[in-house]
Amino acid sequence: MAYTSDTIADLKLNTVCESAKCPNRTECWSHKTATLMIAGNVCTRPCGFCSIDKGKTEQLEIDEPQRVAEAAARLGLEHVVITSVTRDDLPDGGAEHWYQTVLAVRERTDASIEVLTPDFRGNVAAIDRVIEAKPDVFNHNTETVPRLYHRVRRNAEYQRTLDLLARVKEIEPDMPTKSGIMLGLGESIDEVLEVCADLRKVGCDMLTVGQYLQPTQEHLPVERYIPPEEFDSLGELLRTMGFGLVASGPFVRSSYHAGEMSDALKKS
Repeated sequence: MAYTSDTIADLKLNTVCESAKCPNRTECWSHKTATLMIAGNVCTRPCGFCSIDKGKTEQLEIDEPQRVAEAAARLGLEHVVITSVTRDDLPDGGAEHWYQTVLAVRERTDASIEVLTPDFRGNVAAIDRVIEAKPDVFNHNTETVPRLYHRVRRNAEYQRTLDLLARVKEIEPDMPTKSGIMLGLGESIDEVLEVCADLRKVGCDMLTVGQYLQPTQEHLPVERYIPPEEFDSLGELLRTMGFGLVASGPFVRSSYHAGEMSDALKKS
């Protein structure tokens, strides 16, 4: 862990592991998986669940793709997850920066690459540019049920999320897609199952389901803590819906055991 954090600091990079206060960061780092966050550490969207800073963004750092690749090489990462803040201030939402980062990591390492993208405001050309980089896994989180979008994912749209995942399969049918849902924000189990049915309709292959944890007093409160056994039974139910892989548990996050999930899907 110390070596990972030192490398990230030395290369002046951001990780969602730290910015989003993920409870699994030491475990993932020990498994040679890290989630590197590009395009700055300030987000243009005021989501009610996320602890990443909001406000005025900075210019993209042209050499960031090479620094991300250097970090992956130094750390010997076997599975690199690349994510970003949402950059609605950029015409392409940062898509070209995404493209260059994936290519830089692939040039320097043999790691598999997973992208966990924003929705690019539904900009098809931007989405296609990231697909063109041919990541090994394309991940975009649903986060919650449609009824709660205005409160939880302000400025996002449920259909836009589904459309993005559908676009990946339209352009690259064999590219694995993945999404994630948080529980404990006031959703019903029937609403969750409806979302999962929608995800299967657009060909989503992998799903992560975890407990929402309130990062600060200023963020949305937890409406309910779901017992571990409920996560287990929900995971079993979701597997019957046709997902290739489902990770369901209180501490499961979008990138939880991402490398293992990717490998397991390839073997299934």
